[in-house]
Amino acid sequence: MITKRKTASLLAATALSVTCTLAYAQDANTQAELEKLRLRIEALESQGPNATPGEFRIGNTTLDVYGYVKADFFYDFDFDQGDTAFVNVIGEPSAETSGTFGATVRQSRIGLLTSTPSAIGDIGGQLELDLFAGGGAAELRLRHANIRIGDQWLIGQFWTNFQPLDTYPTSVEFNGPVGIAFARVPQVRYTNAFSENAEFALSIEENVGSSNSDDPVFTASAEYNDGTYVARIAGLYGRAQDDAGINEVDQWGVTLSGSARLWQGGLFQVNYVTGQALGPWLIGLGDAVVNGEANDVDGFTVELRQDIGPKWNVGIAYGYEDYDLATSTGDLAFTELETIHVNAFYQATETLTLSAEYIYGERNDVNSGDDFDGSRVQVAAQLNF
Repeated sequence: MITKRKTASLLAATALSVTCTLAYAQDANTQAELEKLRLRIEALESQGPNATPGEFRIGNTTLDVYGYVKADFFYDFDFDQGDTAFVNVIGEPSAETSGTFGATVRQSRIGLLTSTPSAIGDIGGQLELDLFAGGGAAELRLRHANIRIGDQWLIGQFWTNFQPLDTYPTSVEFNGPVGIAFARVPQVRYTNAFSENAEFALSIEENVGSSNSDDPVFTASAEYNDGTYVARIAGLYGRAQDDAGINEVDQWGVTLSGSARLWQGGLFQVNYVTGQALGPWLIGLGDAVVNGEANDVDGFTVELRQDIGPKWNVGIAYGYEDYDLATSTGDLAFTELETIHVNAFYQATETLTLSAEYIYGERNDVNSGDDFDGSRVQVAAQLNF
């Protein structure tokens, strides 16, 4: 594990190793600056692991390294869903199994945050990578890369403004329940406050790849969050095309979200989404356009969580998506998807979390009229730094 204290040391060592190679050619002022840098790092480390701010400073810029190492172990009982519980493959003959064990560390990630004061406000940067490359390979993949100007502007790749981050259900497996928006896209976003607990955001975003559109997407959101109650509404508008690029349709969506902490240690939250040609923005990944027609969809999630003492947290989440037109997945084609996630998290130490989850998924096949279901159990260990 690389603790924040060790991170500061490594960054300091890197900076000093570079600058010291030039020290012999510099004057006394440069030597004095290097000595100040060394003393500043020693002062930072002397605070101890619980007091250090976890930031390294180069000039006016502070840096912070964050992330986690996560090991997942899972067993699919009916259909092999891969490293994520991908409900779309349930029922496909090619995925059928009498039992498949799998393990992955691909969810592990690392990120870097920077902050630099300026005349127009603090300039922040974020670069975050994980190991979820395509084809099952454990290779670096870009998650976030953005610039933030003050508290208002975000430029670069981040979660879509259409996605309800504050009410997103908690799960051990990577995706979580169906019935909710999930996308990271390049964008320009402006955020401002209505009041202390309320804000709005507007964005121009790149459309997700499976929408097959070269046009941008426009989103708007408004949220109230006082720590006990959350209420949010978000809208999206763009254009979508079929795979052949022949038929183009309007793409729009609305998300309504809310959560409440009505009792000690408890959390109840819901998300509802509806729209047209919106499937590529959702966990279920339904087709946006089918036979030249826009595919309407409705979806929702419901989650209940409860703290049990200072170290345990348990929860259950249900997700559902319903499409007007069928999406082909091989031999089958679905219009309905359902998932149930039942999980428990144990905070073994301040940085180490152990977890377990049971996942149930169900999908229909419009060709045969049959329903198919599959189950998975998953356990994981996650070390944050």
